[in-house]
Amino acid sequence: MVAKHLYKYLNIDGGLKMLQYSNLQFTNATKFNDPFDCHPALYDYSNVPTTEYNWPPADFVADKGKNDMKNLRNSTWICSLSKVYDSLLMWSYYNQHKGVCIGLNLDVTIKCCKYKFIGTMSPFAAEVNYKDILKKTDYFKERPTCIDLWTTKAKAWEHEQEVRIITKDPVWANAAWSHPEELDGEESIDIKEIRYYPHLSKDCFESIYLGVNILSKDKNQIIKLAKKNYPEIKIYQMALAPDAFRLREEQIY
Repeated sequence: MVAKHLYKYLNIDGGLKMLQYSNLQFTNATKFNDPFDCHPALYDYSNVPTTEYNWPPADFVADKGKNDMKNLRNSTWICSLSKVYDSLLMWSYYNQHKGVCIGLNLDVTIKCCKYKFIGTMSPFAAEVNYKDILKKTDYFKERPTCIDLWTTKAKAWEHEQEVRIITKDPVWANAAWSHPEELDGEESIDIKEIRYYPHLSKDCFESIYLGVNILSKDKNQIIKLAKKNYPEIKIYQMALAPDAFRLREEQIY
């Protein structure tokens, strides 16, 4: 069962934008840091079923399987969240403990993501599964589901405790979108570069956690914006635990 309260780690710029515009970023599945993420190579396409007169040819069938999974990856957009707000590694990777972590109510967030959504698959949440060894699933005998492709990652990422909101071929009505700044000025941009930002209602936002090393000016900005836009939100300051290598939170508002 997917956790009901999830968290988004962000640097200060990302945190301020999320709190200001009340939205959530969805990124194409080909644009994640992990090169194995949602990759068609997770499957074995060599055991093509035997057919009468060997038609269609085995090579054609195998290539079609690979292309089907490649096309699935290309048409998928994902928002990555975490089940935890106090991961030392997550704080370090994303913002060097100077940013924020925003707590969301998953049920309300999913409803918002589905609202005015047009596409071939409505957004839904799924937990990531982590594996030590890349034991490839037989594409033809085991018939992997789309979920397998979207939620299988190396065990090295297990500390993220990731939950994903997943959608396919998205068209977001009244949603913001962007592309990487380095592509500004390009005459044409690959659609996979587009990031979508569906709008969230105020009750999606439950909590904010401020990094241990957050700068005073950034902390004041975050608190001011949060209290203005989300009067009911709880705000916590992360601190070092006195007796262990871990973080603890202290509610300040």
